[in-house]
Amino acid sequence: MIVEPQQARVVIPGTVRFLLLAFLAVVVSITSTATASEPNADSTLLETQQVEPVTSLVAQDFKYDNGERIELFWVPSVDDRLVDGLVTGYEVYRTVNEGDPQRLAILPPGANTFRDEAAEIDSVYSYYITTLAEETSAKSVATEPMTSEREWLNRDRGYLFLIAFVIAAAVIFFVETAKRGKKLFIRKIAGLEAIDDAVGRATEMGRPVLFVPGIHDMDDVQTLAALTILGRVSRTIADYDSKIFMPVSRSLVMTAARETIKSSYMAAGRPDAYNDDMVNYVTDEQFGYVASVDGLIVREKPATIFLLGAFFAESLILAETGNSVGAIQIAGTARPAQLPFFIAACDFTLIGEELFAASAYLSDEPKQLGSLKGQDVGKGIAMFFVIAGTVAATISYAWDIGPVNDVLDWLNQVFSSN
Repeated sequence: MIVEPQQARVVIPGTVRFLLLAFLAVVVSITSTATASEPNADSTLLETQQVEPVTSLVAQDFKYDNGERIELFWVPSVDDRLVDGLVTGYEVYRTVNEGDPQRLAILPPGANTFRDEAAEIDSVYSYYITTLAEETSAKSVATEPMTSEREWLNRDRGYLFLIAFVIAAAVIFFVETAKRGKKLFIRKIAGLEAIDDAVGRATEMGRPVLFVPGIHDMDDVQTLAALTILGRVSRTIADYDSKIFMPVSRSLVMTAARETIKSSYMAAGRPDAYNDDMVNYVTDEQFGYVASVDGLIVREKPATIFLLGAFFAESLILAETGNSVGAIQIAGTARPAQLPFFIAACDFTLIGEELFAASAYLSDEPKQLGSLKGQDVGKGIAMFFVIAGTVAATISYAWDIGPVNDVLDWLNQVFSSN
């Protein structure tokens, strides 16, 4: 009988076997983690291609311009989120007359509008938007070819045409009424009504009249209004045989003032009494001019002082100096910041537009009177709508009246569209 030898067996203790199994489990775990952490080019490419383009891209001509603007509107990409979004921005491209695309702008995430302000009327434009991500992009559908147009009339401003038409009609009506000889009522302006009395007082006291036309040049409408009043003042001075001093800070104002006074003296039949020394140039420097005028006031002590025109920091200095010598002062300016000083230190003050209305008030010329009355009609209409709107708003919000709210909503839409 042949007996086969038995194979030897290795007996592994339980503790060692447990450690080996644990070691193998750790190795497998580390290998799996490392494999999972390695970037997969295919999966990354798959993720980057998921960036979505913008949708609903619309290009339209900008209304009521000269044809140089086109507006773009779109819905942002669905991947454009405020937090952790894939989108990093948008690129706006334009093709002109089917040429090569031109990049117009790079916009941040969240943008949904763009205005092309370099369009031309004779060109054909098409636009598309490229959505940008970290490693890829997505192009939108291009817009239909379009052209920009020039609009001659802004129909959204029709209410302005209506207001202008009403005021123009009122001006024409009052001008024709004045030409027919009908007396138009003009509200009295105290400062202009006092010119004769003020010049008469200076004549009785044997003291001169001082006229200051502000410190601006002839390109300022306030200076022109002051010279208009000067014509009436110098005519009265010529009739009363009084004396006038007029220091100026601009050479052109000096020339215009001399011609105005000379014409007034000729109209009064006293050309021989005119002298160029009535008007003299001092300096263009503001406070140098003010110092000279203050010195003249203190030396000559005029009985009447006219401060009419554009004034700045020197307004109170001049007015207080004139008040210290006891002169009657008639002031006027269109600068609101200087009016309080004149009102406090002067006897009469022409406030704002009263200075500009002086020419119509003093001349009684039909065209000027008609224009003044027509402007008053426009102011009356504006005041009516301000008061009516205030009352309507108060009623609607206090009692929540539906029809009034509907009217107010309509007005808000009209004005907001402009």
